[in-house]
Amino acid sequence: MTNKRKTYFNWSSGKDASMALYHMLQDDTFEVDKLLTSINAHHNRVSMHGLRRELLEAQVQSIGLKFQTIELPETPSMEDYAAVLTKTVEELKAEGYTNCGFGDIFLEDLRAYREEQLRPYSIKAHFPLWKRDTKELIHEFIKLGFKAIVICVTADKLDESFVGRVLDESFINDLPDGVDPCGENGEFHTFCYDGPIFHKPIEFTIGENVYKEYEAPKDDEGESEVQKYGFWFCDLLP
Repeated sequence: MTNKRKTYFNWSSGKDASMALYHMLQDDTFEVDKLLTSINAHHNRVSMHGLRRELLEAQVQSIGLKFQTIELPETPSMEDYAAVLTKTVEELKAEGYTNCGFGDIFLEDLRAYREEQLRPYSIKAHFPLWKRDTKELIHEFIKLGFKAIVICVTADKLDESFVGRVLDESFINDLPDGVDPCGENGEFHTFCYDGPIFHKPIEFTIGENVYKEYEAPKDDEGESEVQKYGFWFCDLLP
């Protein structure tokens, strides 16, 4: 019998991360024993979609694995992020981690970026959902008993009515043409609160919907196609 590979998982708190972690936990070649999440330390929320730290902590406690955060400033630059990530990966390497997992499905540039960041440390990245059909994947998510709520949508893809909804067959059927069933292009983000990787459901109440706009990133010439990006957030309360 081969030794299991010491593995941490990059945890975003949503459906894709939940499904990818589920599959890695089923694979006896990996010893997944730690979750890693980026946090906006100023707001105490998950960087990706604004989930409160308290709900993230309740979630990982229910999963039952060790937990580590990447603490980021309010408006981190790519340089800020790279510096903190480098320090974190060096610590994980020193702890004996040789492998890690991600929930990405088909974004080639993102996968290449992740692999490039880890290459100097000889940490191998794994993508359990890679190139899976996203329609099949979302139906598998529901069939396995996972439950998630939509906590962020990109305003130019989905309107406010989609945020705060439970991710079910009705939600999938209501998605407009061109929106990926798993939101892999960033159309929506979720908070997974129950399912086979959890010891118990995470309790929460639904707060208010909030609309926010952010400056669009500039290209090398200091230009961008749009001035701002708009998002609807559903604030979940512990």
